[in-house]
Amino acid sequence: MEADQIERVRDFNRYYTGRLGLLTDNYLGQDRPLGQARLLFEIGDGCDLRDLRARLALDSGYLSRLLRGLEDQGLVTVDVHPGDGRVRVARLTDAGHRERAELDDRSRDRIAGLLHGLTRDQRDQLIAAQNQVRRLLRLATVGIEHVPAAAEPARDCLRRYAAELDDRFPEGYDAANLTPPAEMTGEQLLAYEDGRPVGCGLWTHLETDVAEIRHLWIAPEARGLGLGRLLLQHLEDGASTDGVTTVRLGTHTALTEAISLYRRSGYHEIANYSESPYNQLAFEKAL
Repeated sequence: MEADQIERVRDFNRYYTGRLGLLTDNYLGQDRPLGQARLLFEIGDGCDLRDLRARLALDSGYLSRLLRGLEDQGLVTVDVHPGDGRVRVARLTDAGHRERAELDDRSRDRIAGLLHGLTRDQRDQLIAAQNQVRRLLRLATVGIEHVPAAAEPARDCLRRYAAELDDRFPEGYDAANLTPPAEMTGEQLLAYEDGRPVGCGLWTHLETDVAEIRHLWIAPEARGLGLGRLLLQHLEDGASTDGVTTVRLGTHTALTEAISLYRRSGYHEIANYSESPYNQLAFEKAL
């Protein structure tokens, strides 16, 4: 990674936070900093404090201080959940709802002011660039981990994969065809975003130096990030480290996105090597 790239990102961050006024104690001209203003937005019609902490990645002590400030202003109440005494829920008061509505109006006016000096084409370019930044930042924060073959998060991910195939294949998909943990001689990977599994895949030996990649799947909410290619690369790297020189995989003709991914990733079509009824196309790649 080039030092210049790091400095360019830092410079952009400083410019953007300054331009939007994120560091002032009077965010959008109101008498509170961004942290409290963001909480008003996130709480909405009510929010479990545990979900709030996880969603915003906030320390529990810091979240408590922010909430106390909003409570002192009469904008938020924090009560025990009626159905579970272990859970505390934050809710906006009537004044809190009015304050949030005003924040929304001020935010829209601020953004409209920023966009006003641009042409329609320039505004489209800016929004497209923001979408690209968001996509790449999401991809950068996804973690890929090795997990035991029988780990429940992995089996749950595979069940979601099987359910989608059952819906997409004209003939359906029998989940009994999922690779049993006992038959996996390679490794299994899970992709996590914000602590949630959003992708999976595994490879297993066919021969000493030949492996098969199976069950590569990305959850619908994480598609379009480039995660499929990243997960495939990790599987290939793991197999190569284990002495594998050739990887194969099979797929169904209904999975056009997967077929395109494999071709772009250097796989070429070969004769079918598998007895699986769902492997209508077979591919191979030298590592």
